[in-house]
Amino acid sequence: MMNLFPISSEQLQGLLVAATEKLSFFTQLNQAFSDFVAALKIIFFYPIFGFPIIVLWLIIGGVYFTFRMGLINIKGFSHALAVLSGKYQSGSDDDDQEGEVSPFQAASTALSATVGLGSIAGSAIAIQMGGPGAIVWMSIAGFLGMSSKFVECTLGQKYRQVKPDGSVAGGPMYYISGGLAELGFRPLGSVLGVLFAILCVLGTFGAGNMFQANQSYAALAGVLPFIADRSWFYGLIMALLVGVVIIGGISRIGVVTSRLVPIVVLFYMTGCLWIILSNWEVIPEAVAIIFKGAFSPTAIEGGIVGVIVQGFRRAAFSNGAGIGSAAIAHSATRNDEPVREGIVASIEPLVDTLIICNLTAISIVITGVYKGFAVGEASGIQLTAAAFGTVVSWFPTVLAIAVILFAFSNIVSWSYYGEQAWMYLFGEASTLLYKVIFIVFVFLGSVIELGVVLDFSDMMLIAMSVPNLLGCFLLAGKVGDDLQVYMEKLRLERAMAANTETDTATKEEEYTKK
Repeated sequence: MMNLFPISSEQLQGLLVAATEKLSFFTQLNQAFSDFVAALKIIFFYPIFGFPIIVLWLIIGGVYFTFRMGLINIKGFSHALAVLSGKYQSGSDDDDQEGEVSPFQAASTALSATVGLGSIAGSAIAIQMGGPGAIVWMSIAGFLGMSSKFVECTLGQKYRQVKPDGSVAGGPMYYISGGLAELGFRPLGSVLGVLFAILCVLGTFGAGNMFQANQSYAALAGVLPFIADRSWFYGLIMALLVGVVIIGGISRIGVVTSRLVPIVVLFYMTGCLWIILSNWEVIPEAVAIIFKGAFSPTAIEGGIVGVIVQGFRRAAFSNGAGIGSAAIAHSATRNDEPVREGIVASIEPLVDTLIICNLTAISIVITGVYKGFAVGEASGIQLTAAAFGTVVSWFPTVLAIAVILFAFSNIVSWSYYGEQAWMYLFGEASTLLYKVIFIVFVFLGSVIELGVVLDFSDMMLIAMSVPNLLGCFLLAGKVGDDLQVYMEKLRLERAMAANTETDTATKEEEYTKK
């Protein structure tokens, strides 16, 4: 009789045993990681007046820097756009200047590490855990974060170290140690610099890596059934692609992100606007729901404090302001004006949180999909996908493509941050080891459950703000002095340019009369 089965019963039993063992391994891995994260959570999120101490720290930092720097988040906006447009490209930003990437590439690298799944999935998670009103507080945090990012990126450029081969080492670990040494606090600076570097390495494994891989897999699994039970396969492919790029260093990363980020951002924003315009008649109602939930939440555990905490917590995850990571990218720019680089960096939270996050939030609220999911019932990206699916059936596929591209750009950018922190701790010779470990975490992020990944990512990322903001507080006076000098110089340049234009116009008028 012809055998209808291609394998024997013994072989089939062996495959079942292997599958069970693999499932058991991933279950044990999830449990071990979950226990570790639970222990850390007690430390990092100890509450004071209902606020986790580390979230309160971020709020204090954003408020202080906004007023200490004279509302630089508003006054510096037009100048930041002028710099990014290339108006100040000649002179101090040319190829003869020290540095490895242009200001635009640095901004793209920093944006690629912030604009992405923190904006897409993060907004959805904020709504799910804090209600629609959390987005208002998320936006306020983004506005205040513009000032925090200005300070840390100015310091990153000011205290960077340029090596003989032209490569640059910079970031909070350098300005904390170097800046505090100038103030006479060398031991404190050394300790805080090392602490930041350790937390940064761990942060790159979590928020900059595992979370991205986890949520991009969830997005793809939602539209491609083949991959739904093969997270390990997706993890391997993503790890391979990341490895190809990060071996090339910041120059290759800068080129990739400067080309990828603007396209993906435009791609995603178009999708959100399509959803919003398709439901234009309920926009006023959606906005009212968001603002009502921000100040009078009724169904959210923790009340208004809980909503504020979720808003600021997700904003920190989304835009990285106060964390210090973006200062690493901006320290590598071809620019001899630290304040100018800080002003350019300040618009990143605006693009990420005030624009991208709000577009995501309005898309979710306006479609009402958030009402159909209980807390923890769906991942952040699944909630966003549900909103996209209400307009056109194939829109979740568009979102999945955008999410994968966002995740990829996030991961490669964060690999550079972690590499710099690793180099600070262990020296340049061992950076290959870091890259190998980083690539392994890409795989782990694909197979570990979202809740555990999210908690670990949150804690490692926000913990970076402790040494970073403390250093920024102590060095704020230096930044304020530099800002005053730079703005006066800029005023004189503008005055001279205006006089030159006036003289030229006068001469042309006299020539015409003759």
